Amino acid sequence: MPKISVCIPTYNRAHFLPFAIDSVFAQTITDWELIVCDDGSQDATPEVMARYTDPRVRYVRHPRNVGKSNNMRSGFEVATGKYFIKFDDDDRLTPEFLEKTSEILDRDSAIDFVGTDHWIIDSNNDQEIELTEKNSQKWGRTELAEGISASLLETVFVRQSFQVGATLFRMQALQDVDYMRPNIQNCEDNDLFVRLVLDEKQGYYLPQRLMEYRVHPEQQGLDRAIPYLKDKLSYLENFQFTSKLEEIRRSRLAETQLLLGLRLIEIGDVERGRELVRSGKPASVPKAYVALALSLLPKSLRQTLFQTMRKMKE
Repeated sequence: MPKISVCIPTYNRAHFLPFAIDSVFAQTITDWELIVCDDGSQDATPEVMARYTDPRVRYVRHPRNVGKSNNMRSGFEVATGKYFIKFDDDDRLTPEFLEKTSEILDRDSAIDFVGTDHWIIDSNNDQEIELTEKNSQKWGRTELAEGISASLLETVFVRQSFQVGATLFRMQALQDVDYMRPNIQNCEDNDLFVRLVLDEKQGYYLPQRLMEYRVHPEQQGLDRAIPYLKDKLSYLENFQFTSKLEEIRRSRLAETQLLLGLRLIEIGDVERGRELVRSGKPASVPKAYVALALSLLPKSLRQTLFQTMRKMKE
């Protein structure tokens, strides 16, 4: 049985996948297995995988698309390691990631997962120092001290400081909460961390950049925004907290309803969009007022105005 199971879910990323895989082979420790789970890719992914003959590599290919979280679960279900990490097919681990994070889990059985900071890289694999610094600040990692977090729920829900692809988990902890929820495409990572903390798992933060998160144009676009907002809505509706955290959850829920309503109005799903805008924020809020006004316009004019407004914000 390997010490660490590494899972890379993939879908039509044959151009990036080798960089992700090679980063596992570059690790300073070798006691791992690599599971690449393919969500029915229609590109050259099978040909890429045929090049890897190391017995530590397993390729799980679905004949058709089963969805992001279901694909991730398929990799988790065949994993045999004591520890587990999942990272995306366009990202990379730095060489010492597995060694440094597993050392912490080895020495303290009370710790259930170890999260690290990460670099931002571009399409050419170059580290973006300025973007990395801003990213670390945005998600509160510059304020996190090394060690077990005393206010972990606030860290994972409010700040969202931990990132799944930069975290090594104890396999038993993931099994206790049944890993990722099935049949969702987005926010599955946020959802997992919250469920882990509610199950009284302990998280350790290691303030080192041991993973590389890639930012590229494929991640953008209206077609991605709407599914993301729908899943974020589902994620936020899945929990209830107390005191301050519940106020934050309700505020984020309302903001997500408003943003999703705006997007639905833009593409022509006017009735559902209006319903969400009204439930998300009162009509006196300027953004909601503008959305409801735009919903009365012809579709072609409405879309043009939405695009103009989006460009003005850039």
